[in-house]
Amino acid sequence: MNFKATCLAAIAVFAIGGTAVAGALDEPSNMAPFYADSAMKQLKPMPEFTKVFMAMPKDKQDDVHRLCQDAAMSKPHAEFCADVNALAGKS
Repeated sequence: MNFKATCLAAIAVFAIGGTAVAGALDEPSNMAPFYADSAMKQLKPMPEFTKVFMAMPKDKQDDVHRLCQDAAMSKPHAEFCADVNALAGKS
């Protein structure tokens, strides 16, 4: 019975963890610094975008890079992810 409980706990942790990371591109507090307007429709010019991105902790940069490689995650953020992908290898 302990094995079954352990497996269920592991699955729950992965499910919760995956959901939390998946939402990183949907969190306004994470995304707002990259936009020039309060409606978050216009991305900052690339030099400013780069400056904001490089100011992020390395692990957060890696998470954003990884999420932008996922087609389902990047589709609603195509313009943002195009800029992030342009920065690949520069961090």
